[in-house]
Amino acid sequence: MASKGATKRLTKEYKSMVENPPPYIEAHPSERNILEWHYLITGPPDTPYSGGQYHGMLIFPKDYPFKPPEIRMITPNGRFQVNTRLCLSMSDFHPDTWQPAWSVATILTGLLSFMTGDEPTTGSIVTSADAKKRYAQVSLNWNATQNDRFKKEFPEMVIKNLAKVKELNDANEQKKRAAELEAAAKASAATSSLSATGSDGQMGGDADTGLSQEELAKMDPEDRIRYLAAQKPKKINSGRNHAMVYYVLAIAIVLGFFRVVS
Repeated sequence: MASKGATKRLTKEYKSMVENPPPYIEAHPSERNILEWHYLITGPPDTPYSGGQYHGMLIFPKDYPFKPPEIRMITPNGRFQVNTRLCLSMSDFHPDTWQPAWSVATILTGLLSFMTGDEPTTGSIVTSADAKKRYAQVSLNWNATQNDRFKKEFPEMVIKNLAKVKELNDANEQKKRAAELEAAAKASAATSSLSATGSDGQMGGDADTGLSQEELAKMDPEDRIRYLAAQKPKKINSGRNHAMVYYVLAIAIVLGFFRVVS
């Protein structure tokens, strides 16, 4: 149970966090226990954590501010082990370096600064920048769907996270679709160019396809590809027919020649 001094101090710090939160940080005490705080760090731009959302906890001693809190991070992040006490100069690992003048804002600002660096400590892990980016990309969905404490402490953020995840998924799907259409259009243009050129290299019409160049150009790229692909067997058969005609004519000429000679 918190002492009167700790309760008074933490109540004052909560008011300060609401009125003047540090950049990329928000925090509040649990409704059940003022010594248990939950924080959210938003990954700063120009870092591997950009766009990420990191939930963690501060557990204060009952005689705070004379002793430092325990610091944990719950959301997978690629920098710290999850739900593990972190050894930092402002954490309970180092009561000898703790300053009672430090506050929740001071602690979380220091945590964010340490997070964006690469200095090792107890509770830290080593991962690549790409791995940290992947954790950042899935952090909103992870918090909203798999982090029970987050859902309990930040219920309004669950709705926002799910909406944001849907928005990002829709945007990615549109980009993917646009890329597929662009690739289809390029393939269609190349196929149309080949169909417009005769076997002797001279430009010809599209009699083999049954459609003019203008009609082909107006078609949807995917429809055009399917249409042209369906014409290929016809072109092959047409080529074989032409060869057969030439072969029959050649035989007829030879037979006529022998008749004349005889």
